[in-house]
Amino acid sequence: MDNVLRCILAGLCVGFLNVGCSSTKSPSITEIRSSQRVGNDRDAHGCIGSAGYIWCEKDNQCQRPWELATAKGFAITELAFKNYCDAK
Repeated sequence: MDNVLRCILAGLCVGFLNVGCSSTKSPSITEIRSSQRVGNDRDAHGCIGSAGYIWCEKDNQCQRPWELATAKGFAITELAFKNYCDAK
């Protein structure tokens, strides 16, 4: 039991000593959580890249390339999506 108490106290002391060593402000828990939220990566058009959405100029909306390719009958490739969505 004595050793456990010593380890805890040693850990606390080291932790307190390290507090003053950082020259930059650490982010708060709220800042960390809000930056790590799923879907928190909208682009300029509001498309959520982590969910697979990319802006399609032709349709004027966010699309998932593989879903659009299946619906419109073109190959599921980056080039085919670009050719479709860039077409005026």
